[in-house]
Amino acid sequence: MLKPENYLNDLTNAGIEFFAGVPDSLLKQICACITDKLPANNHIITANEGAAIGLAIGHHIATNGVPLVYMQNSGLGNIVNPVMSLASPEVYGVPMVMLIGWRGQPGIKDEPQHVHQGRVTEAMLASMEVPVWVLSKDPDTARNQTNEAVATARRLNAPVAILVEKGTFDSYSMSNEKPALTLKREDAIIAAAAQVEDNGVIVCTTGMPSRELFEYRAREAAGHQRDFLTVGGMGHASQIALGIALKQPSRPVYCFDGDGAALMHMGSLAVSGQSGCSNFVHIVLNNGAHESVGGQPTVAFKIDLPAIAKACGYVSAVSVDSIESLEQAMVEAKEAAGPSFVEVRVLPGHRSDIGRPTTTPAENKKALMKHLQA
Repeated sequence: MLKPENYLNDLTNAGIEFFAGVPDSLLKQICACITDKLPANNHIITANEGAAIGLAIGHHIATNGVPLVYMQNSGLGNIVNPVMSLASPEVYGVPMVMLIGWRGQPGIKDEPQHVHQGRVTEAMLASMEVPVWVLSKDPDTARNQTNEAVATARRLNAPVAILVEKGTFDSYSMSNEKPALTLKREDAIIAAAAQVEDNGVIVCTTGMPSRELFEYRAREAAGHQRDFLTVGGMGHASQIALGIALKQPSRPVYCFDGDGAALMHMGSLAVSGQSGCSNFVHIVLNNGAHESVGGQPTVAFKIDLPAIAKACGYVSAVSVDSIESLEQAMVEAKEAAGPSFVEVRVLPGHRSDIGRPTTTPAENKKALMKHLQA
């Protein structure tokens, strides 16, 4: 395994000074190390992977340097356009290294949302004509691969990719300060779900929130037919929920979102706010962190999400940080004559024994569709 501190030294010794991207579970140790060790102007945790490519292009233009963009392979879809229409040597010719966590790697057991993406990852990069290295777990080999990748990016004036397999990096403990909050996300999810009407449905964002909602339903023996667990596609839960709300206007539809997910595709707030759907309630569980992939910070505690939602057209938008204020906010949201927004500020962290859904995504979809058609 590679020690994150040593590999960060390898990257900087190879000439990489600027880092940007979206954290990934396979990269969480090196991402945590980068977050701890680098000054703020040399490392940006971006809203989405495409934005990281844009930052990398800007860095190269300003410095002639070779930047690094990190991501999970699920983020490949977000980078295709900026890589091929901007960074390509046939357009602006921007050298950069993309460090990509290889979820769903063939032969490695993984969650269903990663299997297809993992199977085609190498083929996707090949079709984009991006040179690829699979990072070795041997430190000397990994150093040589990294130096070769940087040199190739320079020679081709183009992006190159380094794929990272499961178990490549050794552990790293990031120094985090907990915010002055008392409400746990799981408790907020339980309280909010308990307030949902019998005919209401929930579309829950990817990661820990879906796992916590699933376990709550299992404990209550209430069934899972009213919930859609968005196990992949980070940032798209709100538009799935809006799509349901538009076609079933008499049914209350709730989106349980995360701060990282809401930031990733923030333009969706404008579409939701202008929808006029009085049956749509958007709840953002804001813990200021990319909880499911290592706890690296987001900017969500530093901005006014309700003010943004209001500006986008949500009829009501509030921020709460207790069970009591959450329950009151949901009562008011139900009565609003348009889409409503509730930010719930919660502590980062989750139970160590949290499980995963025991139903498949296809079973989840079929159960919800049957419920909606009943």
